[in-house]
Amino acid sequence: MDRRSFLQLSAGFAAFPFAARAAFQPAPSGWRTFQTVTRLELPAAQTKAQAWVPVASVNEAAWMTSGEASWTGNADEVSLKTDPVSGAQFVHAVWAAHDAPVLEVTTSVRTQDRAVDLSQPGETPALSDADRALYTSATELLPTDGIVLETAQQIVTGAKTDLQKARRIYEWIVENTARNPETRGCGLGDIASMLHTGDLTGKCADLNALYVGLARAAGLPARDIYGLRVAPSAFGYKSLGAGSANVTKAQHCRAEVFLEGFGWVAVDPADVRKVMLQEPPTDLSLDDPKVVDVRKGLFGGWEGNWLGYNFAHDVVLPGSEGDAVEYLMYPQAEIDGARQDSLEPDDFVYTITASELPA
Repeated sequence: MDRRSFLQLSAGFAAFPFAARAAFQPAPSGWRTFQTVTRLELPAAQTKAQAWVPVASVNEAAWMTSGEASWTGNADEVSLKTDPVSGAQFVHAVWAAHDAPVLEVTTSVRTQDRAVDLSQPGETPALSDADRALYTSATELLPTDGIVLETAQQIVTGAKTDLQKARRIYEWIVENTARNPETRGCGLGDIASMLHTGDLTGKCADLNALYVGLARAAGLPARDIYGLRVAPSAFGYKSLGAGSANVTKAQHCRAEVFLEGFGWVAVDPADVRKVMLQEPPTDLSLDDPKVVDVRKGLFGGWEGNWLGYNFAHDVVLPGSEGDAVEYLMYPQAEIDGARQDSLEPDDFVYTITASELPA
């Protein structure tokens, strides 16, 4: 993307008025279309360079539809790949020795706010046996035994329904964790270490992973959704949206839990803690009206100013001799066999921009 196009996108975001804060009550009210452009300009490669760029591959009829991905650049080989376990999609590019590897990936998505009425169960499609097994299973960093199981059992003791269990875990995380601004990126999600050390701080990939792991240990299908904020919050929360067209560092992980009679239910305790830490005037208490609103709204709903890339854990990058990545929310690259630091986009080098397309 050239500088003129980027400035036009930035101007569009600047013109978007941050609304005066309204009660945080997301509800389906119409679809929006967003386009993202991820541009990689990699260091010179003496023998070989590779890159893996996540693209939106979440398709949920009520709140998100992924469009096709396209790309340009000077790679010798480029293709769209799908992780066989999770269904996560990504563009894989390969260069032979090259002074300036470049790749630009463009995708589009349709999103809308989501919310579920939790006052009364209804008719919802059953979860398949395969999905139930997948979303109650352990991963490398989300064990469902040991201290995770013990903690989950303590939290849900006395709960009579799955809805009560899911809400108890959500409230426990809101009340017992904290956002740590020093955590790199979105965090790692090593939930057993968090519980063993008693350090229940981190960012979204830590706190929402803790929700998912505890829910699975309690017998509830749950999953992380790794994605990206692409627009400001319509409810006036500066901490809950993208502040400009440059969304290179706007990654955000959310979570869902499956409840019979309700289907997949949105949960995001990590964003409650983000509001407490960052929303002006900052360091808000649990009883601050801003916090009370989002705490209520983020159990069962969220805004459509965010897109989901995938639900993947422990992703094996095809063609790489390195370790699997814990999750695929950032572009990944290797230069001459050395994995680049995906959390340092200025050194890597990559940028991600977002724009809303006309209805």
